[in-house]
Amino acid sequence: MTMTVDELVESFEFFDDWEERYAYVIDLGKKLPPMPEAEMVEENKVRGCMSQVWLVCEKDDGADPPVLRFRANSDAFIVKGLIAILLELYDGQTPDYILETDAIDVMGRIGLDQHLSPNRRNGLVAMVDRIKKIAAAAASAK
Repeated sequence: MTMTVDELVESFEFFDDWEERYAYVIDLGKKLPPMPEAEMVEENKVRGCMSQVWLVCEKDDGADPPVLRFRANSDAFIVKGLIAILLELYDGQTPDYILETDAIDVMGRIGLDQHLSPNRRNGLVAMVDRIKKIAAAAASAK
């Protein structure tokens, strides 16, 4: 089950310093379900990330309303944690919700935006852009 934005922000407020928050981000990444090797291919790579990031999405038409289900992985621990945060926000949500929810703003509320290197921030933006494009395509296909 995905967390609400407020729940996600609250979960980071439990930690006193950034070393603890980074450890939490890494732990979140370690809890990501494994991604099948067959999906870790060039066509599923997210462009704009320094690390390798793979992202796939399936529309769950069985849900009412239909929702998007994401799977993702990376070869970098911190990036896997960022993916886990994005999946907490977006996995199992409607395309409209995804388009309306600003993950970069959420990262700012958590304080992560100030503690990411420029390359990691660019990668985060690339991941969010890819998710938003998928959601926009799904929304227009209604």
